[in-house]
Amino acid sequence: MSLQFEFPANLTAENFIAALSHEVDTQLASRQSSCKTYYDSFDWRLYSNDITCEFNQAKSASLRSIKNGSVIAESERKKVPLFSKEFESGILHDILAPLLEMRALLPVCTLEYEVYQLNIVNKNEKIIVRLLIEAYSQFNSRVLLQPVKGYDKAAEHIAELLTATLGLTATDKSVLLTALQIQGRKPKDYSSKLNINLDPEMRADIAGKYIYSHLLKAIKVNEQGTIAHTDSEFLHDFRVAVRRTRAGLSQIKGILPANISAYYADFFCWLGQITGPARDLDVYLLGFDRYKSSLPDSIREDLNPLYDFLLIKQQKARKELAKKLQSNKYLSTLAEWELYLKEPSYKKPLEENAKLSIKELADRRIWKTFTRVMHEGEAINGSSADEALHDLRKSCKKLRYLMEFFQSLYSEHQIKHLIRKLKGLQEVLGDFQDYAVQEHTLKLFSEEMMALNIPANTFLAMGVLIQDLDAHRCRARKDFASEFEVFQQQENQSDFRLLFASSKSSRHQH
Repeated sequence: MSLQFEFPANLTAENFIAALSHEVDTQLASRQSSCKTYYDSFDWRLYSNDITCEFNQAKSASLRSIKNGSVIAESERKKVPLFSKEFESGILHDILAPLLEMRALLPVCTLEYEVYQLNIVNKNEKIIVRLLIEAYSQFNSRVLLQPVKGYDKAAEHIAELLTATLGLTATDKSVLLTALQIQGRKPKDYSSKLNINLDPEMRADIAGKYIYSHLLKAIKVNEQGTIAHTDSEFLHDFRVAVRRTRAGLSQIKGILPANISAYYADFFCWLGQITGPARDLDVYLLGFDRYKSSLPDSIREDLNPLYDFLLIKQQKARKELAKKLQSNKYLSTLAEWELYLKEPSYKKPLEENAKLSIKELADRRIWKTFTRVMHEGEAINGSSADEALHDLRKSCKKLRYLMEFFQSLYSEHQIKHLIRKLKGLQEVLGDFQDYAVQEHTLKLFSEEMMALNIPANTFLAMGVLIQDLDAHRCRARKDFASEFEVFQQQENQSDFRLLFASSKSSRHQH
């Protein structure tokens, strides 16, 4: 049985109540003006899990099911905190924390409306059904049917009455969806996942510009959140879009004029460099609880001065980054790039790969990068320098980006399967690199902290943490061999060959 109903276009709340009162006994319990604001993360983590978060002027925050509007959890609050960890422990915190993680809760839209509490009573004046009417001026009003325990038949009767007699429509479309439509928006209008649909016959230079335009959009939508430091994921997604652009410029070769590729490769390299320090400090702060929990109980609190030190460094790095992202160099070069991407492509381009179909170029580039990954991985043994694993990690990243750029050109099941296989190898290489960098950086931090009158116990705790990271690094190095063995399996190599090395493209693999 549906619990949410939408009014026909011209029906007012007063006329609805009058019409309903001819059919059943009603009592108007209350009527008041109200206002509610919907919240979600920038990348719609709540909506993606069928939840809306509402905060109304009566100072209560509630989580509702998108499917039927029912309340999942609510709590009295003066305001909605920015991060889930700021909710006191309870159902709200327990639901939000794992979904939002490090993302901020941001207002999505605010609605003003009249709210009526209407009770339906029986001959003994007992309440058998409650109705909550929300009357909106911008779009059709709603009524939410709230059954009363023990009166299920009455609720079914009223639901029937609302649709058959009074002309309401049962709906499972949330008010948020309607409000967003009026704003010209739709839920999940931002995701960090790449979703680029390419026509296999598209000319390679035109497809390349299409990919870069998609990545530029991701850079621009994350720009303000990065400058304002709303949450750490804006900078993360900004950097990923920059890295993907750099990978495209270096890997999708011969489709743009060489001087253009070189000029923008330099610019995006600079962008990667200026965003690095702030992101690294974000990572240390996000992982701080994990750092603490890796230490014996007796020395965990000794690590706290490191947190304060990192926080001050992060705030400074963030200010410097914000300045650079508002500089003429950044703004004018990005605007030039956008203009270049919008320019129509030449009918007869001179670049060697520009006239190829994007499918042909994708096959070639993915196969060539895969063979490089195999070659580099096979050359690594127990005595190889750490640098060799670092180089392999970079090659894997390039392969992954190429496969993600071009995934719409291949069977979804097959390419996703191969990306999953690659992810396993990337994870162990990423862990190895992260532990090595963190170990090195913590040593540098301890040298900086020497001059700051930090208690000796903090340095001891940091020493234990560095040892722990070193042990993890050694374990990741050992894990690499078995992970590469899996990736190297004949079946996996055959799958890659089958998908990307058609007879035409395999001739060009070197």
